[in-house]
Amino acid sequence: MTKQDIVDIVSNATGLTKVETEAVMNGVMATIIDSLGKNDRVELRGFGTFGVKHRMPKKARNPGTGETIFLPERHVPTFKPAKYMRSHVNENLTK
Repeated sequence: MTKQDIVDIVSNATGLTKVETEAVMNGVMATIIDSLGKNDRVELRGFGTFGVKHRMPKKARNPGTGETIFLPERHVPTFKPAKYMRSHVNENLTK
């Protein structure tokens, strides 16, 4: 499923135009990205929680060449799904 598929479904469900729906989606995504850039946590009840984790620098290996590479210190976005999402996906996929 792509962003455009989601826009189409939400547009049909809400009666908003596709342009308005896409503007709302872009606003939501931009707000989440900006919040993560400030190291804030974003919780969407029933969906999940977005956060940022700090990763220390480390040595790694390129599996294709075997070459040792150095991964610098970094911050990575994370997502933890809500209990409802986990159980809903599990129930639907185990049928």
